[in-house]
Amino acid sequence: MSQDQALLLAILAILLALLVWGRWRYDIIALAALFLASILGLVPQTEIFSGFGNPATITVILVLIVSYGLTKSGAVQFVTDLIEPLADNPYLHIASLTFLAAVLSMFMNNVGALALLMPIAIQSTIAAGRAPATVLMPLSFGSILGGLVTMIGTPPNILISSYREQETGQAFAMFDFAPVGGGIALSGILFMLILGWKLVRVRKQTAGLELFDVEEYLFELKVAEKSDLVGRKLWDLKTLLREEKMDLLSAIHKRQKIANVYYGRGHIVSKGDLLLVQGPHDQIDSFAATYKLEMLAAENARSEILHSEETQIVEVVVTPNSSLVGRTPREIRFNSRYGINLIAVSRSGESQRSRLREFKLATGDVLLLHGEEEELQEAIVKTNCYPLAKRALDPAKASKPLWALAFFVAGIGLAVGGWLSIQLALGLVTVAMAVTNIVPVREFYDGVDWPVVVLLGAMIPLGAALETTGTTELLVAGILAVTGNLSPVLLLALLLIITMTVSDVLNNAATAILMAPIAYSIGIALELNPDAFLMAVAVGASCAFLTPIGHQNNALIMGPGGYQFGDYWRMGLPLEILIVTVAIPLLLLFWPL
Repeated sequence: MSQDQALLLAILAILLALLVWGRWRYDIIALAALFLASILGLVPQTEIFSGFGNPATITVILVLIVSYGLTKSGAVQFVTDLIEPLADNPYLHIASLTFLAAVLSMFMNNVGALALLMPIAIQSTIAAGRAPATVLMPLSFGSILGGLVTMIGTPPNILISSYREQETGQAFAMFDFAPVGGGIALSGILFMLILGWKLVRVRKQTAGLELFDVEEYLFELKVAEKSDLVGRKLWDLKTLLREEKMDLLSAIHKRQKIANVYYGRGHIVSKGDLLLVQGPHDQIDSFAATYKLEMLAAENARSEILHSEETQIVEVVVTPNSSLVGRTPREIRFNSRYGINLIAVSRSGESQRSRLREFKLATGDVLLLHGEEEELQEAIVKTNCYPLAKRALDPAKASKPLWALAFFVAGIGLAVGGWLSIQLALGLVTVAMAVTNIVPVREFYDGVDWPVVVLLGAMIPLGAALETTGTTELLVAGILAVTGNLSPVLLLALLLIITMTVSDVLNNAATAILMAPIAYSIGIALELNPDAFLMAVAVGASCAFLTPIGHQNNALIMGPGGYQFGDYWRMGLPLEILIVTVAIPLLLLFWPL
């Protein structure tokens, strides 16, 4: 082993350890690894940013923009409206949702497909008297399985296709993944429909406000005539409450509501003012006694939240790319920064009530927000959270879905027909969406998952360094020395299982970048068809069903479904066993060794 190989393996080992640890975001870790490799001479400085111009990276960006355009236009809203009447029958309901999620994920980002369908799934399941947990995990897994079918369905497929083009001069075509990926997706969905959804652990049957138990920590206080707060500014009262780990959400003065305390901070507290306060019952009771406030029934506070004409409440789920991840409400300052109130937080179906201001938010947390509609919508966009309520389609934009679909179908047709490259075809679709204002220019890049793009841009040069330093050959020689007595079929299965296992704890794009050179080199070394090994990596990198951290979609459903970390393997493990069982025969049939 040369010095360069030892250094590169050390960097990759540290990279993988940090990614599994999850203390820092994966794109920052990947960039740090890339810069270190360049300093040590493993990646030439002239090529340090070559990954950002790689066709795979560009394709991912274009797919994300197009997916955002399809979602924003409401292009699939007409189809999703057909699902709600099927909710009474759990089999039809789960089948319609998972199949639709899979079909959408063939052609658009599967995170976007899940975000589109999740509110519909939650609302229709609750209306049918079942827990959202019964449908959200099959929905997430179905969206992941659908991405296996096409080249643009998931970043690993794009990366594998680009790597094949780099090695052979010929990329995989759009539907080259369909024979294997389609068979796996169909088998997986049928398994979830027949048995899988029954394996899901359900902890809570409730959702919405019942999930948060708002009556436990929302109270309405009335200012008495001799209260010590009379004559003080409203903002001083809010500051005083914060010091006691409570919060003032809104106030009413002579029937005039002050919905945003930040904007009404100069208001002077008067006798008879009504204060909507958030906090533990015993602390608020003590505060009310100290400052001579009359505590009204908790139902008043609940009614104020539910039936106010001036304000609304909305549930949102924190996405992996949200600016809220890893920060506390005290650091975020919802009221002063966004003009809204954070009412409550739920994690894995459990309401978080104690010391909420110091509670560190994480991916999958469900937030209950309160405020005026315009401020709420702006805050949701700025924080990159997904609302858990179905978005109404603006009648003024009713023609845009048809145009969006027409542009997309035309672009895919040009790519499949071989008239244009997939990058150029998708590029033209994005331009057409911008020109026709389907995606406003100011929002053109809002749908791009920039941490994933940075991860790709950083990991691609590191993947290339595996080959230029001879590290790939070293790893392949070691693998073959250990598995040399195995049959090629067992070796193919082992590669698939290892890739799936790695993808359960790492980002799927990073897994594909690291495993593709190894898989291709194994095929070449054994004088077998390397395409079979590349396809095995493509399948394995996308099939992350054992943990909530293996795929963004699994993380997104954790809060709304009330799942815990260990719940995923209950359905995910038999699903992954089924995938291996189905994938190997299909790989041998369509990509014979």
